[in-house]
Parts: sequence; C-alpha cells; structure tokens
Amino acid sequence: MGYRTPLESRVAKQVTRAITDYGMIADGDRVMVGLSGGKDSWALIQILDVLQKRAPIDFSIVAVTVDSGYKDYKHGLITEACKSRGWELRIEHTTIGEQMDDILDAGDTPCSLCARLRRGVLYRVADEVGATKIALGHHLDDFVETLLLNVFFAGALMAMPARLVSDSGRHVVIRPLVYVTEADARAYTQESALPVIGCCCPACGDLSLQRQRIKRLIMELEREHPQVKASMLKALTNVKPRHLLDRRLHGDVAAAAAGDAPAAPEVPFAQLLALRTR
Repeated sequence: MGYRTPLESRVAKQVTRAITDYGMIADGDRVMVGLSGGKDSWALIQILDVLQKRAPIDFSIVAVTVDSGYKDYKHGLITEACKSRGWELRIEHTTIGEQMDDILDAGDTPCSLCARLRRGVLYRVADEVGATKIALGHHLDDFVETLLLNVFFAGALMAMPARLVSDSGRHVVIRPLVYVTEADARAYTQESALPVIGCCCPACGDLSLQRQRIKRLIMELEREHPQVKASMLKALTNVKPRHLLDRRLHGDVAAAAAGDAPAAPEVPFAQLLALRTR
C-alpha cells in the first residue's frame, strides 16, 4: 500500500529517518503529541498516524492540547478533527494566559515564557496518560533559526536536540519533524484538510525582532544558495570540536576541568611579554 501523495511519501521518509537516526520511538511506546492546532503539530500527528499503521513496531498515539485560557480559542475544531480520524485526544484547560503578565521577566518574550509554562503542563499530563515519549512539532527551519539566534544573540553554539531527556530523567521529548521543512509541514497539513487554528494569544505570530531578522537572512541566502538550510542542519550533525574555542573540549584543559589531570600553571601573557623584552 503506497502513500496518498508524493508529499506524504517525502514527509514519511524524512520522519522515518529521524526516528531511526535518533531512536525516537520504540516498540510499546505511548507517544503523546503536543497538539496546538497549528500547522506543524497537525502535520506531526498526521504523519505519525500514517507511520503507525505501517511500522514494524507497535506504539500508540495520544494527542494533548493545552488550552491557555483565551476565550476565542477554537479547541472544538481540534476535538472534531481528532474524533473524525479516530485519534485519542485530551484537552487540558489552563489559566496560562492570565498568568503571563504577572510573571513575564524583563528580556523574556511572551512566546518563550508561554512555551515553558506549556511544557510544564505537558510533563504533568504525560505522567497522567502514561506517555513514554512527548512529541513536539519543531521542524527543520526551527532548528537552523535557533542555531543562528544563539550564535548571533546569545553567544552559544547550540540549537535544539532531536531527542531530549528531561532534567528529572522522567520524560523524553522527541522532535520527529527535524528533517521536514516548514514549507512541507504547511503544505502537508493543507493537503490533509486539517483545520489550522491560532492560540488567540495577543502576541501569537508576533515574532521577536531577532527571529524576524534571522528568517529574512535565511530567505535571502536561499535565493542564491537553495540548499543553505540543509547545509546548516548538516553542520549540526558534523561538529568538529577541535576546531572550536571552548577550552573544555581541548586536551589537558578538558582533563584538568574533569579532575583527571593537573592543569599546567597559567602565566599571564603580559608577564611573558615583559620577560621576553627585558
């Protein structure tokens, strides 16, 4: 039995590759999909449903929607779509929207704070529904944009992991769309006739200035180099630690930091220069 369309075939192959590369799903897993109603989370649950029917292993899927409490949030459309496709769904109603103004710190964006609060809810609900994996809809574009955001504005060489074990060790977060572009996720959701809805947050879709600039930069680069996003993603899998400046990655310095070897005494450069010029 083949896939419905060439697009579904491509997305299925990319997600299968991600699951295999990073050991995302194992036999007997219960995968909880964070279903916001946006294009990415719809694409994720749709393709996981397709793969579940074809996979050589058994795993179950449960969708969880975190309702932040905004009155116009159309969670009813999510309920109807999931029911029509036979997908198990739990809607968790919260007051995250009311909490935002009270706890938003200077320098935080509303979206980053909201994401942290929603992640906390997902961790709690994962325990309640017996989920062994939490699947989120971050796609290829999210990975490369996060990489550049951290390099340009946070002074850190990092993006996001495709598979993450929480600090407590109790939860495993997976991102099966890591090899899927945002454009393909959008097109696949449209092709599947799934109802894309907003969360109704006043800041929803109001990207930070920094992220807007990164998106524009990548779009401009793509005009001349169409494979630039694929190249950046490949860079995240092709790290050369010896060619970076983090001293923890280098020989005696790393060993000394780990307590495995004594560090050579450091002589200030100015002192060495003074000795040489005497």
